[in-house]
Parts: sequence; structure tokens; C-alpha cells
Amino acid sequence: MSADPMQVLAFETDCHIFDGCGFPAPGLHSFLFEPLWGDGDSSVYFNKTMLLALLGSIIVVGFFWAAFRKPKVVPGKLQMVAETGYDFIRRGVVYETIGKREGEKYVPLVVSLFFFIWMMNLWSIIPLAQFPVTSIISYPAVLAAIVYVVWVSLTFKRHGFVGALKNFSGYDKSLGAVLPLAMFIEFLSNLIVRPFTHAVRLFANMFAGHTLLLLFTIASWYLLNGIGIAYAGVSFVMVIVMTAFELFIQALQAYVFVLLTCTFIQGALAENH
Repeated sequence: MSADPMQVLAFETDCHIFDGCGFPAPGLHSFLFEPLWGDGDSSVYFNKTMLLALLGSIIVVGFFWAAFRKPKVVPGKLQMVAETGYDFIRRGVVYETIGKREGEKYVPLVVSLFFFIWMMNLWSIIPLAQFPVTSIISYPAVLAAIVYVVWVSLTFKRHGFVGALKNFSGYDKSLGAVLPLAMFIEFLSNLIVRPFTHAVRLFANMFAGHTLLLLFTIASWYLLNGIGIAYAGVSFVMVIVMTAFELFIQALQAYVFVLLTCTFIQGALAENH
């Protein structure tokens, strides 16, 4: 195996306990991949995470296109599944947070974000892929930036320049002498901290989840030698448990991301602050 730090495999496959080699713990190298096309030292290249993001987009678009290209009054199985997912986000997230009248126009955006993020997360447990795209910070950062642009532009459009500044800074003249400090903190929180945490929350959860899966998977293989086989069995059980837990976390993080998106939009549309 190549000693290049941008390796695809997370560990050496010939390393076991009692063989005189140390435990090949997962690290940042587990999140780096050699380019499939182009030069990794330049700005133009194509690697595994980009491929998974592209395939995930095609899968999501293809699924909804296949489900709704010939909609029926009595839906078939595929249309029923698609309608259930779409309706869950529309009613359970958008309508509940923004309201039906104001929220209807944002349903396509929120539904697209949810299913795209969910698919990017699901790659973590799909054979051959086995990597969550959202564990690379650039992907959650771009998604959070899209939401940020929508939220900020909508705030200025709805409230005007002065009104938007009051919205972002939480202007309340009843605060008296502490008003300048409170406005500065609120302004910093809304325009700097909020988008940062929006991206990092998704990234950190998927990064940590993938690291734990790698840890137990590598441990299962590493312990598969001599008396260590008994411990390898326990580690493998943890792989199964963590995989099931990751299934829950993957959907939850997609849900939290779009729920916060709707909360931001609702705050931009609200008249009283």
C-alpha cells in the first residue's frame, strides 16, 4: 500500500494484535482521498467525495423524477413513498415553523436540502462508498452559505435596510444603557456565529460518527488474531450497534439542518422582534 497520506484505505490490512504492530487508529488521513481525476496539488481535481456528492444528487433527482413524472390519483408504491417524504417535510417542518401561507414557496428549497443532506449522510453505511460526504466541512459550509444568503436577502427585502439591521441586532430601546453592547452581541451572534454553527453542527456529528465506525471496524480486524478473536467479536457487535445508531443520526441531522433553516426564514419574515 502506498505511504501517501492521501490514502483511500483507513488502515493497513495485514496488521493484527500480537504481530508486533501498533493499533492503526483512524485520523485525518481517513478523510483524505487520492484524486480520481486531475492533480491533487492543483485546484482542478475530482475525488471520491465529489463523486459521491454527484451520484447522490443524481439519485435524489432521479428518485423524485421517477416518482412524479406520471403522477396518479391512486399512487403507486414509489409515488407513495415520495409523497410521504415530501409531505413530512412540508407539513412537519415548513408549515409548523413558517406557516402554510408564507412557507409554501420555500417547500421546494427545504425538501431539496433535506433529501440531499440525508443522501450525503447515508453514503456512510452504503457498501463500497462507506463515507459520509458531509464529514468534509466544505459541503456543510456551502449548504449553510446557501441558507445564509436566502435568509439575509429575505430579511432586507421584507424589512428594508434599517429594519433588517434592527432585526439582526435585536434592537430594543427599553434595554437602555446596555443597548449598544446587546446589539453588538446579537449582531455578531446572528451574522457570524449562527451560520458557522449551522454548518459545524452537521459536519461535527457526521465526522464523529464516521470516526467511531472506523474505530470499531479497524479494531474488529486488528483483534482478529489468537485470543484477541473474543474481543474482535465484541468490537464487531459495536460496529452493528453504531451502524444502527448512525442511521438515526443521519436522518436526525438532515432534519435539524432544515428545521434551523426554516427557523431562520421565519425570523426574517416575522414582523415583530
